[in-house]
Amino acid sequence: MTHRLEPLLLGADDYGLATDLYQITMMAAYRARTDVAPDASSTFELFVRKLPRGRAFLVAAGLEQSLAYLRDLRFSDEDVAYLKALPVFAKTDPAFFEWLRAFRFEGDVDAIPEGTLVFPNEPMVRVRAPLAQAQLVETFLLSTINMQTLVASKAARVRMASEQRTFVDFGARRAHGFAAAMMATRASWIAGADGTSNVIAAKKLGIPVLGTAAHAFIMSFEREEDAFAAYHARYPDHCVLLVDTYDTLEGCRKAAAIGPSLRGVRLDSGDLGQLAKECRALLDAEGLTRTRIVASGDLNEDKITKLIADGAPIDSFGVGTELVTSRDQPALGGVFKLVQRTDGDREIPVIKLSEGKITWPGPKQVWRVSAPDGTLDHDVLELADAPGPDGATPLLRPVMRGGAFLDDAYEPLSVMRERCAAGLATLPAGLRRLHDYDAPPVHIGPALNALAETLKGARA
Repeated sequence: MTHRLEPLLLGADDYGLATDLYQITMMAAYRARTDVAPDASSTFELFVRKLPRGRAFLVAAGLEQSLAYLRDLRFSDEDVAYLKALPVFAKTDPAFFEWLRAFRFEGDVDAIPEGTLVFPNEPMVRVRAPLAQAQLVETFLLSTINMQTLVASKAARVRMASEQRTFVDFGARRAHGFAAAMMATRASWIAGADGTSNVIAAKKLGIPVLGTAAHAFIMSFEREEDAFAAYHARYPDHCVLLVDTYDTLEGCRKAAAIGPSLRGVRLDSGDLGQLAKECRALLDAEGLTRTRIVASGDLNEDKITKLIADGAPIDSFGVGTELVTSRDQPALGGVFKLVQRTDGDREIPVIKLSEGKITWPGPKQVWRVSAPDGTLDHDVLELADAPGPDGATPLLRPVMRGGAFLDDAYEPLSVMRERCAAGLATLPAGLRRLHDYDAPPVHIGPALNALAETLKGARA
C-alpha cells in the first residue's frame, strides 16, 4: 500500500483556505446581510498596541509576501467543495459558494514601507475593501507581518550590538519550521544581517550565503588535523575551521598550521571572550593576523554587547536560535482592526472601547517629525484626511489599488535594508539603548483626538 506523504508546504493555490474558519463564517454572514450592500467598503488597519518588553521600536517587515497573497488569493473548486461539506455551512445560501468561486481581492492597500522603524498604534498596513474581502485576509496578513516584524526587530538589536562587526543569520535549524526560517532570513537581512547560512533563502533573495563545518565533520576523522587538512584541500579559499570539538586552543594551533590561507576559526562553546583572546594571540604569533575569529553558540544582543565591552577580538557573530525565535519576546501582538465602515454613501468611523484594547478610529496616517540635527524627534498619528505637521514626512504609501499591485511601489530588498540602516542611524540616544530606553515618541493629532472623544461620548 502506498501512502501519500503530506509536506505541508503552503503554495499560492492554498491561499483561499489559509485563514481561520471564523473569517469565512463571517464572510458568509456579511454576504447575507440586507441592511447594507454586500460590497459596501470598510477600512481595517494592522498595528501593534504596545511594544514587547525589551523593544524600543519595531522594524516593519513582511509586506511583500502579504501583497503577493492578496494578488493571488483564490478559491479553487476543491476549496469550495470542502467548505460546502462542513456542517457549519449546511444552511448557507448556495450563492455564497458561487461568489467564492469567482473571488478576487479588489481592495486598496496603503502601507509603511519595509525597513521603516515603527512604534505602537501606528498602522503598518491599511486595507480598504468590501467588508467580506477585508475580513478574510486578516489571518494571513497578521501571520506574515507579525513574524517578519518580530524577527526584523530582534535583528536590528543584534545589528546595533554588533557595531561594525559581521553578523550572520545561523538560525535555519532552530526556526519553527522551514517556512519560518525563510521569513526569518529575509527579515534579518532587511534589519542588517550580513548574510545567512540558509542556502535556499540566499538563492531566492539574492543575499550572501556563508558557513563553516560542523563538529560531525571533525569527528568523522580519527585525527582533528586530518579533518582540517581535508576541508582546506577542498575549500582552500574559503576555509573557516571549527576548533572547539575537543580542546579549543589545541584545535586553534592545529588550524594555524594551515598557514596564511586560513580564512578563519570558529568558536562555538566555552568562555568565548577569553578563548577569542587566546586564539587571537596564538594566530598572531604564527603571522596569521588576517585570519578572522567567528563566534557562535546561543548568542544574542546582550551577550554580544558584553563580549565587545570586554575587548573580545571577535570579527564575526553567528546568531541562530535567539534571532529566528526572538527568544526573549517570541510573539508580537499585532492586530487587524476595523476603523471605518460604510452605510450607503456615509463613511462611519468606528472605535473599540474594550478595557485595555481601545482602538483609534478612522483611517490614519503616520507623520514622522525630525529634529534639527536629522534625528527622529517624534511621530504624529493623525486622521488620513487631516493635514500633518509642517515639514513632517508621511509614512503610509499606496501599494495596491483595486486589487492590483502598483508597479512604482515595488522595492528591492536592498532599498528596505538601506532604509532600516538609515532609520537606526537617526535614532536618538534614548531609543538606541538596548535597555532603559525612552518611551515611544508617538503623539496623537488634534483631529484624531477630537474624533475619538466624540465617539467615546456617543457610546457613554
